Amino acid sequence: MREKVIDWLKKNVSEHRLQHILGVEKMCEQLAINHKIDPKKAAQAGLMHDLAKFFPSPKLLAMAKKEYKEIDSVCLSNPHLLHADVSAIVARETFGVTDQEILDAISNHTLGNPEMSKLSCIVFIADALEPNRGDSAELEKMRQLSLNNLYKSVQQTCEYSLQYLIKHNKTIHPRAILTRNWALHKARKQ
Repeated sequence: MREKVIDWLKKNVSEHRLQHILGVEKMCEQLAINHKIDPKKAAQAGLMHDLAKFFPSPKLLAMAKKEYKEIDSVCLSNPHLLHADVSAIVARETFGVTDQEILDAISNHTLGNPEMSKLSCIVFIADALEPNRGDSAELEKMRQLSLNNLYKSVQQTCEYSLQYLIKHNKTIHPRAILTRNWALHKARKQ
């Protein structure tokens, strides 16, 4: 199935995005091994996390409205945020993925979700930290942490993203804050 997904991606995302996706797939597999999660499931979720990344806003909205009863006002104003949820729909409808944990990991990769599984945490972290995202000292330190402390890494990843959104005057989805607070609480309990 991997080659089928890659062939589909080659037709539906840019070469730059494909390199990011392959980086996420590889990092998901590495993190899964490190955190004793099924590496095949992690790699599959990583490979499929951005299937809808280049879908136009009207298509994202139409697919999300068909699937979900309500779409919150932040996503209505910023339909690109729906690409994670729509990617899970594409994984299910186009590639026959039925494993709900994989579908949830795909759906949660952008905003996270309080109480998300360890697999979802891995995809969330890998999306932000895979090597194609840069090689700053800060990112390298975050990558090292991701190998040792999953929840602290989710917290740091959230904070890193929130700082970017604030700096660039972007809308912040409430779920991103809820995810950060949940991860902070989980990290403190470890």
